[in-house]
Amino acid sequence: MTARTEKRGFVQRPCDPDGWIKAADMPPERDGDVAIYSARLTVDITPELRGRIKIAAIRRGGTVTDMLRELLAREFPDTGDTP
Repeated sequence: MTARTEKRGFVQRPCDPDGWIKAADMPPERDGDVAIYSARLTVDITPELRGRIKIAAIRRGGTVTDMLRELLAREFPDTGDTP
């Protein structure tokens, strides 16, 4: 039987271990509605479209998640009507 090798991903090593340990206890900062409620939405898209979305997010200096949240909030504003 062969020994199992551990797969390791890219990890940024902490420069200050004490600060790193304390920072892990703090939840990540989230803004607005994300801090109140978060739901996952899955959309099937082509790999080509996914690539274009990722490139657009990088060029805008943000993340795909933030960009898509802003797009959805703009397209579907809160009108005060609740179904």
